[in-house]
Amino acid sequence: MTKTIDQIDRDLLHILQRDGSLSQRDLAERVGLSQNACWRRLRALQDKGILRGTRAEVDRSQLDLGLVVFVMLRTRHHSADWLAQFRRHVLTIPEVVDFHRIGGDYDYQLKVVTRDMASYDKVYQRLIGGVELDSVTSYFAMETIAEGRPLPV
Repeated sequence: MTKTIDQIDRDLLHILQRDGSLSQRDLAERVGLSQNACWRRLRALQDKGILRGTRAEVDRSQLDLGLVVFVMLRTRHHSADWLAQFRRHVLTIPEVVDFHRIGGDYDYQLKVVTRDMASYDKVYQRLIGGVELDSVTSYFAMETIAEGRPLPV
């Protein structure tokens, strides 16, 4: 369901995606609103489920989390019970930072962030140990060109 927002809401979302640490006063000034009007707009965006919180952007390299792996999974199971078990299992693995059901040659795509190959192997062993999978293919990122880009609002 598409939610209707106006240009001021789009401006707020555009600014917040680039810097979620702005004070409400600074944010209000940038979009030409009073602080109270800005707060009401932000609250309405939250109530609609469009604005889902504020997160800090963390530099992986500063935390020795330099290995990014895209894991492509194929399964022969497509029942609701298997899917629920699989989702629960994958969501217990903190190194999985993105998790998608996809169309095409594979059924699921995971983005795994970890320190090194030995750490990834532990994630891999945990992943395949929890549910039956048909195939697992891992692609290792050599360079991150763009990551976590703002949505085009």
